[in-house]
Amino acid sequence: MDILLKKAAVARTVLNLWPPFWGSGIKITELSKDFSLCQVRLAFRWWNKNANRSQFGGAMFAMTDPIYPLMLMAILGNRYHIWDSEASIKFETPGRGKVFAKFQLDKEFIETILVAVASGEKFEPEVATEVLDEKGKVVAVIKRKLYIRLKRQYRPELKQAA
Repeated sequence: MDILLKKAAVARTVLNLWPPFWGSGIKITELSKDFSLCQVRLAFRWWNKNANRSQFGGAMFAMTDPIYPLMLMAILGNRYHIWDSEASIKFETPGRGKVFAKFQLDKEFIETILVAVASGEKFEPEVATEVLDEKGKVVAVIKRKLYIRLKRQYRPELKQAA
């Protein structure tokens, strides 16, 4: 896992070969070297269409699932637990072709995280991702609550007790 999170090109290749992504037609098309930007595409294939012949909502949900935690793991390092703890999806219009999602983390957000978790407490920020069609129209909005906390051995209260 450490090698995966050190080199963006390796991470992109491994994730694109990961069966849940590959099998669903999900592809990371861009991952910046500093892991602050990731763009993902979901193909429109016969096996990911729903009964209405539009994109299967579960595939759209899956295309956003691990992205923010993996980006943050690469940026923050292995001192932190980083998970999705909650998620919701709001469908705006049927996706009738390829769909795309863009994930971006700015320095202010990273700094907010570092300050919030420095005491050892959990931090649960919410992030939202728009899934867009080929014309740039919003197909769905996926909201996720992240769980971020220093691992036990790095928490200040535990260091003092030892």
